[in-house]
Amino acid sequence: MPLKIVIMFICAYLLGSIPSGLWIGRAFYHKDIRQLGSGNIGTTNTFRVLGRKAGIVVLFMDMFKGTLAACLPYFFQSFQHPLINPLIVGLAAVAGHSFSIFDGFHGGKAVATSAGMVLGYSPIFFLICWLVFGSLVYFTRMVSVASTLGMVIVFLLSFLFHDAVLSIVAFILMVFIIYLHRDNLKRVKAGTESKVPFGWHAKK
Repeated sequence: MPLKIVIMFICAYLLGSIPSGLWIGRAFYHKDIRQLGSGNIGTTNTFRVLGRKAGIVVLFMDMFKGTLAACLPYFFQSFQHPLINPLIVGLAAVAGHSFSIFDGFHGGKAVATSAGMVLGYSPIFFLICWLVFGSLVYFTRMVSVASTLGMVIVFLLSFLFHDAVLSIVAFILMVFIIYLHRDNLKRVKAGTESKVPFGWHAKK
């Protein structure tokens, strides 16, 4: 059992480490998105640098990494050990996404992969999360605000499910995602944060 746990977490980390934005940019656009836009390899910068099609592909790839990692306990048929919870295994994928072994232990800001992990655990809670995130993106037009404020709201909503592991993981993700967006929050405060071209009061 201990060996199986180690293998499971290694697999989850390696899944999360796949740098979707970086590889898509290199393979199909001959661009290194680390040198463009914000320099981040995640979904938002992919949309900004490579366009909508690439952004959608990377979004789903990054989400799928989290979903697949959260499903590993089902594949390994291991639920007896307290560590073998889909959300806890999924955290290894989130860590891999942000500290990718394939990108010098750099990476994205974990939002899409975290969402995918939640999808693998609770589709209903996933839909709630995306409703919160989508609404905040629409009204604030800032992905960073939607990601950080959204995680605070998601953490509070997790208590409605009476699931201790869900609430603990939501708290960990909230702190982690806010930390990864610390520079964005400084730009929000300064009024210089980038906005999406749609949503409330967007220019038409």
